Parts: sequence; structure tokens; C-alpha cells
Amino acid sequence: MKKRALSILLLIMLVNALSYGTIIPLLYPYASRFGLNAFGVSMLLSSFSLFQFLATPIIGRLSDRYGRKPLLLVSFLGTGISQLLFTIATTTPVLFLARILDGITGGNMSVAQAMIADLYSPKDRTKMYGLLGATFGFGFIVGPALGGILSSFFSPLPFLFSSILAIIGTILGFFFLSETLEKQKQQVATNEPFIDIKALFVALRENQIGALLLVSFFTAIAQNAFVIGFQTVTNDIFRLSTVAIGILFTIFGLANVLMQGFGIRLLTKRYSDERLLSASLILGSLVTILFSFAFSLPLFVFILLLYMWIPPVSPFITALLSRHTNDEDQGTIMGINQSYTSIGQIIGPMLAGAISTRHAFATFLISSVLLGTCVFILQKRYKKAIADF
Repeated sequence: MKKRALSILLLIMLVNALSYGTIIPLLYPYASRFGLNAFGVSMLLSSFSLFQFLATPIIGRLSDRYGRKPLLLVSFLGTGISQLLFTIATTTPVLFLARILDGITGGNMSVAQAMIADLYSPKDRTKMYGLLGATFGFGFIVGPALGGILSSFFSPLPFLFSSILAIIGTILGFFFLSETLEKQKQQVATNEPFIDIKALFVALRENQIGALLLVSFFTAIAQNAFVIGFQTVTNDIFRLSTVAIGILFTIFGLANVLMQGFGIRLLTKRYSDERLLSASLILGSLVTILFSFAFSLPLFVFILLLYMWIPPVSPFITALLSRHTNDEDQGTIMGINQSYTSIGQIIGPMLAGAISTRHAFATFLISSVLLGTCVFILQKRYKKAIADF
């Protein structure tokens, strides 16, 4: 039952990843056709994250109360409709409306993580979260290159393709995905508050959970600042085509799949999640700062090749959060974690957009400092892990 449920879930998330991977490298060049500069594009990305921040805790609580499957399907359907709006947009407000709708229904990853927590014991969850991340990575192998090719025929075509994929994912989930949350646990969740804004702040007071949420927050700022810096440098400074940008994302996605699908499994056999999280943050901070001085394309690509082999932090954060959370609250804490990630996704693009209009390479310095800040936070809570590393 576990293997079947996991297989169907991964298939659906693969379709979702292809949908996402197809459009992400093209958002900047496509939106620039509407007269948006780096800061305007950052606001477009932040509008998605703002509404995702507001909606994801509610989606998490609803999934604890009514089950994972219906909320996952609603999220997919919202993505499909939003990408269709993006396809037919002729004005900037419609672009923003599409991104806002996608943000409101953008809780699919937190629900999928809660489903894995329903199915697997704490000791197996890190590997499963890594497998989920590898599925997204595979979407970034095929999606960006495919999006670049499709855009060469008709610039909105990748967004239409993304919409169709999201709707296919909804149909697959409706017919083949089983509910993973047991009925008695749904009854426990029913007694909890439907909307609990204070939970966002209360969670920060908890020892391990609070530290991990802060790390999620700062890494989200760093990663999204990196994305804006990457797209600004490749599009405005190196003048790469959408196909070339798609190929770079594809190479990155290949490394991501290998790391999350196989690398994390090997690493977790030898090291703890705390230690691996610390190592990823330290290496990420050290390599990211090198981008600040990558003023030529060959040097930029070389550093990118180093960067893409650093283990991503999200599987370790998610596994540690899950370990410190009751079974009936898995959806809620994943939703809260996604909310803090969403706040970072609001601040990161805005911060990077303001900076990149003056000096695009400086965004990488900001990312490096933020990742270093996360190491300091972990040192307070996980001193032994840092010392061992």
C-alpha cells in the first residue's frame, strides 16, 4: 500500500514539477515583454509568495481535517487555471492575477510532504523527502529545456503546456491517488482551530522547531535572491537566449536529481540530518559568494557546476520538523514551514530586484551572508552537529 501510494504521489508530483520547471526559466524574459524590469519581475514573484504565505497554513489545516487528497487536487487545479491565465494575458494586471491565484492554491508541496509523513516512520522520511525532491529535480531536467524550445515557436506556449500538465496531474490524482490520513486522525484535527495565525509565532518559541523555521525563512530569502540574480545576470548581462537559459537549468536539474535521488540516501546512512543540514549551509555560503566575482560567462558556469552538487537543505529541514511534530499535526507544521518559506520568497525577490538594478552580482553576496546566518542559528540549537562537522 505504501509503495503504491508513494508511486502515484511521485508520478503526480513529477507532472507538477514538469509544469513548474517549464515556466520558471522563462518568467523573466516573458514578463519583460510587458515592460517589467528586474524589480517588476521580483514583484510578480513576490505576489505569488505573499498569497501562498496567507493560504498555505489554511491548506495545511484543511488537509489535517478533511484529508490530503482533496487539498492536493485543489492545489493542482489552481496551478492549471493560473497558467492558462498567464498564457492569455495581454496586460500586466492579468499576469499578477495569474500569479496570485497560483499562490492561493500553492500548497501542493506541503500537502505532499504531509502525505509522506502519514506513510513513513521518522527514520525513513529523510530519504522519502529526498526522493520527492529528486522528482522535482527531474522536472527541472526536462522542463526548462522543453520550455526554451516551446518558447521559440510561440512565447506563451510553455505556459499553456504547463497548464495542461497541471490539469493532467489533477485528473491522475482524482482517479488513482489514495487518501493517506487515517479517519481517526482527521477527527483529532477537527478539534483544532481552523485558522490559527498565532501558531506561526508560537511555533518559533519551540526549541528545535523554531530554529528550523528560521532556517527555512533565511534560506528561502537566499535562494530566491539567487534566482533573481541568476536570471538578471544571464538575461541582461550575458544576453543568453531562453534556450540557453533552459539548458543551464536542465544541467542544474540533472545534478539535483542525482543528489536528492541517490546522494542523500548515501549521506544519511553515515551522517545525521542535523550534521548534513549544517554542512549544506556552510558549503552553500562559501560557494555562493564566488558568484559575486564571476564576471565572465565561463567562470560563472564553472562556479554553477560547483554549486549544483551541494546537497539541498529542504529534505533535512523537512525531516527534522517532521521528527519533532505529532502525527496529527504534520499537515499543519508543513503548512507553517511553507508559510515561512513563502515570506522568504516575498522578501528575497524584492531585495534582489532592488539590488540587481544597480549591481546584479551583489545579490549573490546577500545570499551567501544569509546562508551563513543560518549556520549561526543552528549553532545555537545544534552545537554538537556543527562541532562534529
